[in-house]
Amino acid sequence: MKKIILLTACMACLAASAKETFPDGTPIPEWFNNNAPTDIQALGKQYVITDYGIVNDSTLLQTGKIQAVIDRAAREGGGTIVIPEGTYLSGALFFKPGTHLHLEENATLKGSDDISNFPVVDTRMEGQSLKYFAALVNADKVDGFTLSGKGTINGNGLRYWKSFWLRREVNPDCTNMDELRPRLIYISNSNDVQLSGVRLVNSPFWTTHLYRCQRVKLLSLHIFSPAEPVKAPSTDAIDIDACTDVLVKGCYMSVNDDAVALKGGKGPYADKDPDNGANRNIIIEDCTYGFCHSALTCGSEAIHCRNIILRNCHIDNANRLLWLKMRPDTPQNYEYIRVEGITGNAKSFLYIKPWTQFFDLKGRKDIPLSYGSHVTMQDIDFECDVFFNVEASDQYRLSDFLFKDLHITVHEKAACDTAIIKNFTFENVVREKILK
Repeated sequence: MKKIILLTACMACLAASAKETFPDGTPIPEWFNNNAPTDIQALGKQYVITDYGIVNDSTLLQTGKIQAVIDRAAREGGGTIVIPEGTYLSGALFFKPGTHLHLEENATLKGSDDISNFPVVDTRMEGQSLKYFAALVNADKVDGFTLSGKGTINGNGLRYWKSFWLRREVNPDCTNMDELRPRLIYISNSNDVQLSGVRLVNSPFWTTHLYRCQRVKLLSLHIFSPAEPVKAPSTDAIDIDACTDVLVKGCYMSVNDDAVALKGGKGPYADKDPDNGANRNIIIEDCTYGFCHSALTCGSEAIHCRNIILRNCHIDNANRLLWLKMRPDTPQNYEYIRVEGITGNAKSFLYIKPWTQFFDLKGRKDIPLSYGSHVTMQDIDFECDVFFNVEASDQYRLSDFLFKDLHITVHEKAACDTAIIKNFTFENVVREKILK
């Protein structure tokens, strides 16, 4: 009996010691492993919108009627707003506590291409808290919010994209926000959120924006915007802004900007602004990427990113695998990042350079010093044009990088200047040049 007890105790010790950890060594909570699909049967009454005078018509704007159903569900104790088969045109919708959104197969919630159907509200954009246009789907302070189903949310972005590029012809210095356009989904100040199954396509601006949320799961989403024939500018797939505990799992992402971008604030004193914050404990796994500017980007509006994992993903035709955007006008700290189990290709494997677009020190005399440290890239079989696309700068300090068990096929076998990074370790790194 004593032997059995000792053996059981030893097995428990081994299981505990084998528990997965974040890059800084802290245990990954079991929450990240519980990924059951949303069961709308458990979410209360189902409000099928066609039961409330809303009709299947892709040209008839029905924002007010759909919002009335959401408001009714909130008044009656909560429930799920169900979009049935068909196409329903709408402007900004605002979900309330206790309400959810479900899109049945062959259902489409289509965004209006008229910006006047998106009211100006207090919101968050590009690392700032300000007044800007609401998204198509908005949920603020809606703990437990779910978005589910096999249907589609279509941002109908073509008109916005064309207008953006015309404005750039007139004013090449115009910013993203000078051209007025909404995001597709904006979820803020909400905990225990799950988005699963749906297709999120053709967003006019950022596709999925999370701000100040905790415990968010994005599961099996299909996120797309085109790079041609009309580029869909700044249609990031997922923007994570000052959030903690976020899982992105089993998603497809192909957009004309960054796939997953970590944000949190910008400006010379961004770290002092209570509206800003760090991203912590982010896992992106089992995803497939098409074209994008980067599979994982820290910045450009970010002040602190810690415990970030990108793993077991396949990437095809990205510009960059890992991109650390170093803003000379913002104090930044990107630390404890692990990229592992990646296959596929990109133009650059690792890309770290100063990011000076719309640089503004706002009167500050010195350049805030930034840091990138404890970055591990391991168990990767990858093809790229440039392996080490890193620029030295007095603006930032890079340290404690580990490249381990990498098989890299490169088109340009440029020198890898390890002196740029303090404590840079190579273990079993094989680089082969493609013969032309």
